[in-house]
Amino acid sequence: MNSPADPPIRDAATMILLRRAASGASVLMGMRGAKAVFMPSKYVFPGGAVDAEDAGAPLARKLAEPHLRRLGAEPREGAGSNPDAIAAAALRELAEETGLLIGQTGGPRSPWPGYAETGLGPDASTLSYVFRAITPPGRPRRFDAHFFVADAAAISGDPEDFGRACDELSHLHWVPLTEARALNLPFITEVVLAEVAELVGSVAHDAPLPLPDTVPFFDNRGPSPRFSQIV
Repeated sequence: MNSPADPPIRDAATMILLRRAASGASVLMGMRGAKAVFMPSKYVFPGGAVDAEDAGAPLARKLAEPHLRRLGAEPREGAGSNPDAIAAAALRELAEETGLLIGQTGGPRSPWPGYAETGLGPDASTLSYVFRAITPPGRPRRFDAHFFVADAAAISGDPEDFGRACDELSHLHWVPLTEARALNLPFITEVVLAEVAELVGSVAHDAPLPLPDTVPFFDNRGPSPRFSQIV
């Protein structure tokens, strides 16, 4: 059961970038600092909490359906999530933590680092919503985390150039999907990697990533953990 001392649950967005080739797929990961309050020294995907400013972030293209609808499913009591803000946060966190951009020319101007310099407009239309998990009670921070997958082909620029990245994640590199689960990972990251591997393995490397039939949801809002599928 949730304790009165439990921190509030915040929306968060995580980006899973995939590079696919005939030889196999790789995923972009980095390691959190040893002194981080949340998940220290763990390998994670780029991502973070949704900021209030994300709700008004100018996007060149918005998230497509059914992802937009699925993001709004099963809202937390008293805290209706903003699907556009969550998708924007995923792109913003990717830019901040890795320096990589997914954008379009000719879109609205964005103040985010990287986008402001290049004149690109953040593009959420290539994102696919694949997983949701709420942090269990008793943790120093709690998030309603929304995981997105995007193909590295959507990156504007060199996918190996992390020169604009902040210092929140170290050891940023493309990890072969078959080796990623051997890293020091949070439990939920292991689960998400298994889901992503199944999704990637269902199509040829040069075919578009398929639309997930459902979005798995680890729900820890109530007194007992609950697992469901968002359709």
